[in-house]
Amino acid sequence: YQGQVAVFRAELPLRFDGPSHAIAESEGIVDHFVGKKLASLGITASDECDDATFLRRIMLDLAGRIPTLDETATFLSDATPDRRERLVDRILASDDYAELFARKWSAILRNRRSGGTLQVSNMLFHQWLKESFRQNKPYDEFVTELLTATGSIYSNPATAWLNQVSDQNERVEDVSQLFLGQRIQCARCHHHPYEKWSQEDYARMSAFFSTISKKSTDGVTFVTRIASPSAKHPKTGRSVAPAGLDGIELTADPTADPRVGLANWVTEADNPFFAKALVNRYWKHFMGRGLVEPEDDLRVTNPPSNPELMDALAESYIGSGYDLKTLVRTICLSKTYAASADASDNNLIDRRSYSRFYPKRMQAETLLDAIDAVTGTATNFEGMPAGTRAVGLPDTGFNSYFLSVFGQPDSKTACECERSSEANLAQSLHLLNSEQMQKKLADEKGRAARMAGDQQRSTDEKIRELYLVAFSREPNDGELKSGLEYLSGRENQKEPWEDLIWALVNSKEFLFNH
Repeated sequence: YQGQVAVFRAELPLRFDGPSHAIAESEGIVDHFVGKKLASLGITASDECDDATFLRRIMLDLAGRIPTLDETATFLSDATPDRRERLVDRILASDDYAELFARKWSAILRNRRSGGTLQVSNMLFHQWLKESFRQNKPYDEFVTELLTATGSIYSNPATAWLNQVSDQNERVEDVSQLFLGQRIQCARCHHHPYEKWSQEDYARMSAFFSTISKKSTDGVTFVTRIASPSAKHPKTGRSVAPAGLDGIELTADPTADPRVGLANWVTEADNPFFAKALVNRYWKHFMGRGLVEPEDDLRVTNPPSNPELMDALAESYIGSGYDLKTLVRTICLSKTYAASADASDNNLIDRRSYSRFYPKRMQAETLLDAIDAVTGTATNFEGMPAGTRAVGLPDTGFNSYFLSVFGQPDSKTACECERSSEANLAQSLHLLNSEQMQKKLADEKGRAARMAGDQQRSTDEKIRELYLVAFSREPNDGELKSGLEYLSGRENQKEPWEDLIWALVNSKEFLFNH
């Protein structure tokens, strides 16, 4: 009411067993605050997952691919107590990590081609993103470089965002949604119905971009004009100076780039939105559900499911100097992340408190790469070198029915909601009987052909290898028996091996990260 918001939050415990969660010295901030919440609700956490499950889970989430046979054998034979910590550190130091997160940010930063062919600007911007994650560039520095970029795409690839998001209103809305978790689109035309943001707040944010000029010579170059930054109030026509949301008005200096003031305000430690927006975005990436849903809508009227955890993670993240890898380690090395996906009678109904790991379907690019790994084939993308992973593609404009039908975003907005994780009939039919799948299974150089022609190993050994590739685990007795019975007397025939691989890649265990 008139800019004032009050929120009431209530939760009904499943049962109450007495005092709330006690702090254990060995607990990190994630396990402490998740445990405290579960104790207050009377919900029991699931047991820890086994090493095979953890290996596959962390490789999908952090490297964007399933483990290789060598990686699986090495990890499962490692009995040292710090094996999971060393695994996470090894992935974080790899190109696979940089590729996966460059792909993630490339999509929401709208790195999309304007025509039908891949453009130099797409490649340069994607490479800049990849290098930023490889070097572990501090997040505040990363955002500052994007917001204050000048020059051409060749001298400064970060200008690609300004070029792609050319409308001033879209720049305001993208900055607010991406880096602050504030959806202020409504305030462009009227007072936000679910928040306190007004049209004046919107205009003041717009003023930060009022002195940007775009010049086209040999390429596109962005410069800052010498002028006083301002924007018109849409109703009164009055000029307003730049100011952040709930921030202090920027002192006008005609010779300074107002975007520097914007970047300073966005990334300062006491900004109430910046750290929480990133923490929530990464929490959802790893845990399947944000502390706030949707992950980029951090309204006062949309409170987090665990406010104490959100505050603690944000404080820790700021204290690390906005170190993204430190944040990833904090989440991924927690018992909460390592919990089994198997529900108990006690926590079956829980979908908000992280009493277990919530299974999530593989993203389109990761799934295509995983199918290639299991079938022993490769998908070729026009204009890209042979062997390029789908996760490593520089933009979302490649002509791939598979990626489209499995929910790859179009990168038309800054919203992660463009990426769909919903299952549909078209996906099932494509995996079951599409021409693309049939070609991968029947490829003369594929895994089915190699296994059918392998006379040196027993059928038992080959089935075990297949399960290790697909699931990072050995088959159980029932699975091994079924496979042997189906292949019995037909070891050298290719089609039965195709059938077995087809069955595995269509299973829920394969399609989901669990």
